[in-house]
Amino acid sequence: MGAPDTPQQILDPKKRYQAGVLKYAQMGYWDPDYEPRDTDVLAVFRITPQDGVDPVEAAAAVAGESSTATWTVVWTDRLTASDTYRAKAYRIDPVPGQEGQYFCWVAYDLDLFEEGSIANLTASIIGNVFSFKPLKAARLEDMRLPVAYVKTFRGPPTGIVVERERLEKYGRPLLGATMKPKLGLSGKNYGRVVYEALRGGLDFTKDDENINSQPFMHWRDRFLYCMEGVNQAAAQTGEIKGHYLNITAGTMEEMYRRAELARELGSCVVMVDLIIGWTAIQSISNWCRDNDMILHMHRAGHGTYTRQKNHGVSFRVIAKWLRLAGVDHLHAGTAVGKLEGDPMTVQGFYNVCRDSVTKQDLPRGLFFDQDWASIKKVMPVASGGIHAGQMHQLLDLFGDDVVLQFGGGTIGHPMGIQAGAQANRVALESMVLARNEGRDIVNEGPQILADAAKWCQPLRAALDTWGDITFNYTSTDTSDFVPTASVA
Repeated sequence: MGAPDTPQQILDPKKRYQAGVLKYAQMGYWDPDYEPRDTDVLAVFRITPQDGVDPVEAAAAVAGESSTATWTVVWTDRLTASDTYRAKAYRIDPVPGQEGQYFCWVAYDLDLFEEGSIANLTASIIGNVFSFKPLKAARLEDMRLPVAYVKTFRGPPTGIVVERERLEKYGRPLLGATMKPKLGLSGKNYGRVVYEALRGGLDFTKDDENINSQPFMHWRDRFLYCMEGVNQAAAQTGEIKGHYLNITAGTMEEMYRRAELARELGSCVVMVDLIIGWTAIQSISNWCRDNDMILHMHRAGHGTYTRQKNHGVSFRVIAKWLRLAGVDHLHAGTAVGKLEGDPMTVQGFYNVCRDSVTKQDLPRGLFFDQDWASIKKVMPVASGGIHAGQMHQLLDLFGDDVVLQFGGGTIGHPMGIQAGAQANRVALESMVLARNEGRDIVNEGPQILADAAKWCQPLRAALDTWGDITFNYTSTDTSDFVPTASVA
């Protein structure tokens, strides 16, 4: 698309490299006839040009500023394979129902990116263009990473299959809980909460994103008391248990020090926050692989750039980068709960984590097929305002390969923490059994839970306390494409 007077690429070298200022399309960053190659890195941006800016020129500017361009002609382009290294915007479409917004497709030659480096990939794709003045807003919606590039990354250190083998847990989602309150407990009281939750039937408990080493609880105390609780609960239940020990710290040296103690204490898992950065994530992932540890990723801070529909980076892209960087668990939304998103959009995030090949699915926000080239699968984590009364919805939406993490829905139980964990475990086991028997858990779910609650007082109390609680707010991130009825 584009107006008839859209500037075309200048092919005459004398005119192309004459000193001065040219439009990005004239410099060769727009090519509607370009056929993407299997080895190209592809990206879809949502752009909102400033009033009076030609959408095609805006797309060309995105391609230029995320690859080789600057604001004026530079003769040093002629010292490079500039035609190859220029990114090419090759398609632009209006966003359905969003006046003034456009999807633009950009292709990048693979040689523009360092092998096995998310830091370099992100510095290239989102490093500069998002503050470009001719754009009111820009959002990176999706990417296609070619197999040739995917194979330069190591991916998750453990993966879903091996994690289940280590834990000896099959055929159901895993259950977790985040410690509450997240800040303020002493080490001993914190460890007691861990023990109670695991003893009651959970598989994992978790540090929250901002618990590191504060005056009220030094990190070493937390690690010691938490692992005491983990080991005691494991011994009493006969099940393998774990606690996500947050090793996030101010330096990599300190993170490695904390990780080493976690390993020495017998932990099977460590946790980091997204805000540590891509280089740190890849480094600690390598450490986990070398030490047979599961790596849990809390996506702390993601909302600063994923929340707005017209500007930032979609979480589906963050999920793709994190799978390549190498995490085993990833908080990926709930579709129900206080951090809920649009169900189909969230399912798209889960697909990115768990597929061998992710297929294009526009209603779920997936613009490309993505072949993961045997990169291990990531276990998505659902958390944030969920409770036992939603178990049928969670199981239907996300299946078995997920961690269902009930924080307040465990620790806030009126009969205590163990009872809260028991309520969640009974709700899950009864729902899995009903599903395996062929029952319609979506429609029969409330009755299945009510029947189970007849012989489980903790579940009855959970349903009485939270059964009607929901967070019915409109999601800020929904698909721009909706299925239409077929005439066939």
